Amino acid sequence: MKTLLILTGKTTDKNIATGIADYTGRISHYMPFETNVIPELKNTKSLTHEQQKDKEGELILKHIQTADFVVLLDEHGKEYRSVEFASWLQQKQHVAKRLVFVIGGPYGFSDAVYKRADEKVSLSKMTFSHQMVRLIITEQIYRACTIIKGEPYHHE
Repeated sequence: MKTLLILTGKTTDKNIATGIADYTGRISHYMPFETNVIPELKNTKSLTHEQQKDKEGELILKHIQTADFVVLLDEHGKEYRSVEFASWLQQKQHVAKRLVFVIGGPYGFSDAVYKRADEKVSLSKMTFSHQMVRLIITEQIYRACTIIKGEPYHHE
């Protein structure tokens, strides 16, 4: 199974970008993994939040294929402990050709993206910056891979 992480806007914090690159490399030892960056919208001052979500949504949906299993990282999604997330990921490996995680823009997702999603996952009840969410989800995917393989990265 190939796993894709779609990000809205590039990662601007160099330390976070370094961490993401590190975990992306580690994940690649377990499964095909890549990130796609949707460019930030220009001239957003003249757009409402809904218009911004709609335009970002159009760009996101261009990267999603019909057979993809799409997971939105969303504050209203299901929360998992790391071991549960690993079990969830392992189950998806048996049923999905391509698993796509999506991190939206600052105002969330358009209705069209919500309608296309197969599932929503929340990383925490706390709020994180969009930059931090990128690092956290890549680390959690890596952690899940090590749990699935029975490797000693995760301690419980």
